[in-house]
Amino acid sequence: MKKLLVAALVVAAVALAAAGYALTRDKAPADRSVAGAPGSAGSAASGADGPPVSVTTVVAQRRDVDVMLDATGTVTALNSVDIRPRIATTIIKVHIKEGQFVTAGQLLFSLDARNDEVNVTKAKAQLGKDQAALADVERQLARSKDLFAQNFISQSAVETTQTLVDSTRAVVASDRAAIDAAQVGLSYSRIVAPSAGRAGAINVFAGSLVQPTGAALVTITQLDPIAVAFNLPQRNLGDALATLRSGGGKVAAVLPEAGGVVAGKLQFVDNSVDSGSGTVRVKAQFANADEHLWPGAFVTVRLAVQTLRGASVVPQAAVIQSPRGTIVYVVDASGKAVARPIEVVYASGEDAAVKGVQPGERVVLEGRQNLRPGSLVVERAPTDAAGAARRGRPASGAAAASAASSSPGGSGNLGAAVAMGTASGPTP
Repeated sequence: MKKLLVAALVVAAVALAAAGYALTRDKAPADRSVAGAPGSAGSAASGADGPPVSVTTVVAQRRDVDVMLDATGTVTALNSVDIRPRIATTIIKVHIKEGQFVTAGQLLFSLDARNDEVNVTKAKAQLGKDQAALADVERQLARSKDLFAQNFISQSAVETTQTLVDSTRAVVASDRAAIDAAQVGLSYSRIVAPSAGRAGAINVFAGSLVQPTGAALVTITQLDPIAVAFNLPQRNLGDALATLRSGGGKVAAVLPEAGGVVAGKLQFVDNSVDSGSGTVRVKAQFANADEHLWPGAFVTVRLAVQTLRGASVVPQAAVIQSPRGTIVYVVDASGKAVARPIEVVYASGEDAAVKGVQPGERVVLEGRQNLRPGSLVVERAPTDAAGAARRGRPASGAAAASAASSSPGGSGNLGAAVAMGTASGPTP
């Protein structure tokens, strides 16, 4: 009996100990989570009491930031002409080479002109014949007037001669027009460049028979200046029109494979929105003396639709998405980390324009994951990335967004950049 009582007491003691341990274990994490929450008194106290945290900082910059829209565009020539003959004849000589740059009015092809030369000669001969007839009837009119003055002929005889003179003069005028028409036909035997540009592939040779309805002899394409066509969503139509009215704004064409950036201006906004894709066609014009842009190539186009004047700019890597919102850690005068709520106005490349941070304040870049509000910080030498941000590197352009393909029937999407989970377009 005593053994059973002792065993029951031991079991009860073990059960009470286990329950006490479980209650203590459940309460400890909750206490630690409350104490460590950002902005809580316990967190601030623990941060202040803990050892200093090694961080790197960046000074918030004040500068003008361009709000950019990204799109994929197609390089198109401002002027591209297919050269075809006006008459059916034979090529006598080709005066240019494939890929050659030609000037306006430069001779490209010589055609067989023998038939037209004969027509010009015939027209000139007919003119000479009619001019001789005109001279004869003019002499007759002069004699008729003398005879009428002496009362040898009647007035009607003089008028008849005058009518003959007038009709012969009309024939002479017709002959001159026939000569002009024959010379126009003769001019078709010389094909000249209608504009300056680069010659493409030449599809004929000396001796080839060509016709007006046949294939083009060559295509002359203007390369400088050149245009880039791309699509914008209809929600950005107002921004594009405002940029066009202001003189074209800033447009940059980013060449593929780190080929560089070419600056230009907005030139054209289409007069209607494509109902199938909900986009509007626009064009920008670029100087292309170095031939970086080539017709038919795809490039990324960045259109500046707005400029944020005097914005506070910090690296996007310094922005933290916390449960209570977007924050950055700022180091105050006493060397402590302060959690500063911010609003990301626009994100571009590695930088972000924000509200809530004043230019000149030190923002924590590296080591922020170890911080708590009120933590003491000690600044260490920055890494290469932090050093570049510290030097106030300018924004590298808008974050990439899918844009409309310029292929026929393609639809285009364009969005502002998104960084750190926040929309990169300007906040209304």
